[in-house]
Amino acid sequence: MSAAQQGQSILITSVRPYGQDDVVDILVLDGAIAEIGTDLNAPDDVEQLDGDGAIILPGFVDLHTHLREPGREDTETVASGSAAAALGGYTAVFAMANTDPVADNSTVTDNVYRAGRDVGLVDVHPVGAVTVGLRGTQLSEMGMMNAGAAGVRMFSDDGKCVDDPLLMRRALEYAKGLDVLIAQHAEEPRLTVGAVAHEGPTASRLGLAGWPRAAEESIVIRDALLARDAGTRVHICHASTAGTVELLKWARAQGISITAEVTPHHLLLNDSRLETYDPINKVNPPLREESDNIALRQALADGVIDCVATDHAPHASQDKCCEFSQARPGMLGLETALGVIVETMVKTGLLDWRGVARVMSERPAEIVRLADQGRPIAVNEPANLTLVDPDREWVVDGAELASLSTNTPFETMTMPVTVTATLLRGKVTARDGVVETGERS
Repeated sequence: MSAAQQGQSILITSVRPYGQDDVVDILVLDGAIAEIGTDLNAPDDVEQLDGDGAIILPGFVDLHTHLREPGREDTETVASGSAAAALGGYTAVFAMANTDPVADNSTVTDNVYRAGRDVGLVDVHPVGAVTVGLRGTQLSEMGMMNAGAAGVRMFSDDGKCVDDPLLMRRALEYAKGLDVLIAQHAEEPRLTVGAVAHEGPTASRLGLAGWPRAAEESIVIRDALLARDAGTRVHICHASTAGTVELLKWARAQGISITAEVTPHHLLLNDSRLETYDPINKVNPPLREESDNIALRQALADGVIDCVATDHAPHASQDKCCEFSQARPGMLGLETALGVIVETMVKTGLLDWRGVARVMSERPAEIVRLADQGRPIAVNEPANLTLVDPDREWVVDGAELASLSTNTPFETMTMPVTVTATLLRGKVTARDGVVETGERS
């Protein structure tokens, strides 16, 4: 067990829980919050961290991260992805199953879990594939993965849709018995053959094959109905359209247990970015229109969309520096997520800092039932914490990010806030741009 898995002790001084006006000290003993107050004292051997008036939040939880290990360690590893997560304020991430080999068995999921535990910067939770090889024809051994060392609690074929309705129904029924979550990549593949950009005026003008909103929305409503009939939960990955928002409202009104996430890039960016044909802006689902941005932001503020998930997707330069239609879809997101959320949601008045905690920490932890993440900043709670300087800006440089890849659409953008420290069970995993293992590279 690494040091980050053990309970650590530290005195954090001069911080503002949830951005409130009152400045307090927080004493952490053995990985849990022992005391909150002013002018606290700690034993001589306890480390001290000066918060300097920073906002302190529960550590962030990302339900949608691609760590690429095993198979594409040239683009990301559990270690480099964990470093990016810690620098971004995350204390837990869920690693998607589209690796090579696919995480469709307990051997792969347990290895990813152990790799994350050995690195010790964040809690790495492997996501198991719903179907064998992501081929959409045979259910994986979800029970074996759930019973393994990783205790897999979420399953997804993300990158591909479980488009066979009978197979998806069986997956949901199986998931109910295991009390695990199915997360769907909502894309009807027959509507997206050859598609590379949102179907609309921009794609038409640029000569890019269009990707209709209906491809997403038809699966969202289908899976809502399947979840209703199965009496279980379903989670929608990377919601991207205003229509999906309306369908989520309808499903909730029917009492259907459906949750959804939105990515930072779908809140901020739209298909006007495609004018340059730069593949850095190619993503799945595609960047939509400004009207979709607006609807997604309001839905996140209102709780119709439950949480933010990065869909952090590292790619090698040769997979992005090519013709737009041939480029791999995906963007980096772990280190820039908070800045984008502040830009789109806090500065616009849609969320306050408690709201940020809700959508980036509390609600995602609730969705996957993580008992020790997304907890209140209170005595006897686990010390998984993120410190944020709300006034310190920084400029994004893909080459300086912790990821092994550089494919960020936010290159040269000024982020309005900075994560100054991240703590996992009281252990400082990142501080002032440096992870526990050293300077970012």
